[in-house]
Amino acid sequence: MIRAIHLFFLLAVFACSKASIDTDTPAITPPTPTSNQIVVAADGSGNFKTIQEAINSISKKADKERVIFIKNGTYKERIYLDGIQFLTFKGESEKGVIITISEARDIWSCNPANKADWGVATVNISQSTDIVFSNITVINSYGFEASDTPITIDCPTDATGKKTVRKDGHQMALRTFSGATRLTFKNCTFRAFGGDTVSPWDGTVGMYYFKDCTMEGGVDFYCPRGWSYAENCHFICHNTSAALWHDGSANKEAKTVLKNCTFEGDKGYKLGRYHLESQFYLIDCTFSDLMADADIYAAASGTGTPLWGRRVFYKNCHRQGGNDFSWLKDNWVIESKTVNSSWVFDGKWTPQ
Repeated sequence: MIRAIHLFFLLAVFACSKASIDTDTPAITPPTPTSNQIVVAADGSGNFKTIQEAINSISKKADKERVIFIKNGTYKERIYLDGIQFLTFKGESEKGVIITISEARDIWSCNPANKADWGVATVNISQSTDIVFSNITVINSYGFEASDTPITIDCPTDATGKKTVRKDGHQMALRTFSGATRLTFKNCTFRAFGGDTVSPWDGTVGMYYFKDCTMEGGVDFYCPRGWSYAENCHFICHNTSAALWHDGSANKEAKTVLKNCTFEGDKGYKLGRYHLESQFYLIDCTFSDLMADADIYAAASGTGTPLWGRRVFYKNCHRQGGNDFSWLKDNWVIESKTVNSSWVFDGKWTPQ
């Protein structure tokens, strides 16, 4: 008995010592469902086996948060949120919860039964407010799976009756529509190989907050309209045209702000561009040495000289390798600590 107690004491001391040593890699305890949550589990151990079934089971209107807890698993389904309020999707782990479809926007648009982009993305959100996604991976896998050789398909909606589809064409993991605002994404991954991976697109009232997220895609793969704030996010670009894009044409105060973000991509990837009125702020960002020597630029197909001027601002941004391009120099005097969600969203929303 004494030996057993002594062994237990030694094990306890070892565990405490190890915990005090491993300060660089603290243990992360995954969230667990509680009694007031709807549980989704692909293996049937929850209330529902699909996420959409769980969404359909709740009322659309609410004045406080409802939670759908998603257990680890791969969910091959499109998510539709239409007119939903105060709903949180909490994944068991970011790498363990995968929502995925394979869809090229060019193929989708050739089906006369499809209504514009509604359903083109893995996650589709319309007329919904106060939505939170955390610890979730969202993938549109078409470009990762498609052949390098473009294909030609029948396309009744095209004047020629045909459409050529490339593996790096538009593929959306997230697409939001009119009335979708106050959307929060924390510890989420969004992946596609083509353009417009993350497309939050209400330019009038849209407000979007991304924190500790990874976003991957092709041209304009992070392309918000309205107000958007990305904090501590990582961007991976598979295109040499542009990683970032913004449309702020509906309101002079609309802006896209990226703070403490990191960038990598294929050799020669460009940072960003705009076709419409826009406003970019990049603070404390770091770029890989493969980034091209090309400032955020006005696209040739744009609307000409912006009415509000060219608004691209940098503060304490650097390229890896210690060789900063001249256009990365500070051109903005505000202190980094001043940049928070209240500043970004003009005092209308504070998701932090």
